[in-house]
Amino acid sequence: MVKEQISSEEIIALEDRYGAHNYHPLPVVLSRGEGVYVWDVEGKKYYDFLSAYSAVNQGHCNPKIVSAMVHQAQTLTLTSRAFYNDVLGKFEQFATNFFGFDKLLPMNTGAEAVETALKLCRKWAYEKKGISENKAEIIVCENNFHGRTTTIISFSNDPVARENFGPFTKGFIKIEYDNLLALETALKNNKNVAGFLVEPIQGEAGVYVPSEGYLAKARALCAQYNVLFIADEVQTGIARTGRLLATCGNCSCSDKNCSGEPEVKPDILILGKALSGGAYPVSAVLANNNIMDVIRPGNHGSTFGGNPIAAAVAIAALEVVRDEKLAENAEYLGHIFRTKLAAFAETNDLVNLVRGKGLLNAILINDTEDSSTAWDICLKLRDNGLLAKPTHGNIIRFAPPLVMTEEQLNECISIIINTISEFKK
Repeated sequence: MVKEQISSEEIIALEDRYGAHNYHPLPVVLSRGEGVYVWDVEGKKYYDFLSAYSAVNQGHCNPKIVSAMVHQAQTLTLTSRAFYNDVLGKFEQFATNFFGFDKLLPMNTGAEAVETALKLCRKWAYEKKGISENKAEIIVCENNFHGRTTTIISFSNDPVARENFGPFTKGFIKIEYDNLLALETALKNNKNVAGFLVEPIQGEAGVYVPSEGYLAKARALCAQYNVLFIADEVQTGIARTGRLLATCGNCSCSDKNCSGEPEVKPDILILGKALSGGAYPVSAVLANNNIMDVIRPGNHGSTFGGNPIAAAVAIAALEVVRDEKLAENAEYLGHIFRTKLAAFAETNDLVNLVRGKGLLNAILINDTEDSSTAWDICLKLRDNGLLAKPTHGNIIRFAPPLVMTEEQLNECISIIINTISEFKK
């Protein structure tokens, strides 16, 4: 059978005609991936510098993960949670030991996991902290991105995400990110606060890294006021920032010079994306027994959450991170990336700032958020064999798969520097 040949333009036209217009993709149509590379339908090869928003940390089509998925798919795919399956318990044991928690609640997507964490926090507040029913409030940060469900956009301040989707869910207090005084004030003045939901690095907002010590001090304030510290590590987790977790309460990497905050361990940990290496939708919420035991049969669930394929894939994905020392590689390569791009920024008026941790980095383009400059740069990067995408108008995020080699990274740095050097507004 001969596979029908269809051009990039034709595929884009199909999506435009038959698909909802809820994304604005870079105009490139990908048909194959391997490691740090992807190929379009015409056969052109690119470096992937987005990694499906950090879902593909282990590289495209990682052989170990794919093998686990295929084997399980040929054995047992789905039972629902009406019955036990022979893989979920193994995954729960592996992951709780891996991250240092008592219990795991499996879901599918990152947004589902965030919603699960919010429900868990509220139920704990009523049954353990003693907050009056329907009075619990959760502190969140401005410019957050935790997903796009109705509840989550209720505490977003992104007008595009919120406009014409109300009425919104109540029970959230927004404070400035990386502002300990604002956090303490919110905690001190409200006895109904149940939790503090925070991204260790605000990825979608433009890779905003908080001040040194912020997470540890925020965690201490939560403990002082008997409030749950909830870390959304859907994007920053699974070795992306040079540690197993950006909060790194139970870091498994061996690099003594890595830049995490080892004393920070969340009460509730939210994981997704790279928990499956991008091969399958898998997310999870982890907590200790004193929190997780408020969840009882019928309180929460998902037909697909904890299915055998997801469990097998997640075990393999975490084993790849451990065995291939991806956290250490991200820490090492991230330092090279920021050092070289920062030196370039000092000589180029178009780059204002370079920031990030591990292999989650961004450059701030010297233009306004409503300009097309960053988008146009990404189009030229595409032409030169590297795929990246802007966020918030004038910020370009760079997040390649963590299996990248130093030689490959240096080639990519050259592509980025040469492209921007030749670029004219």
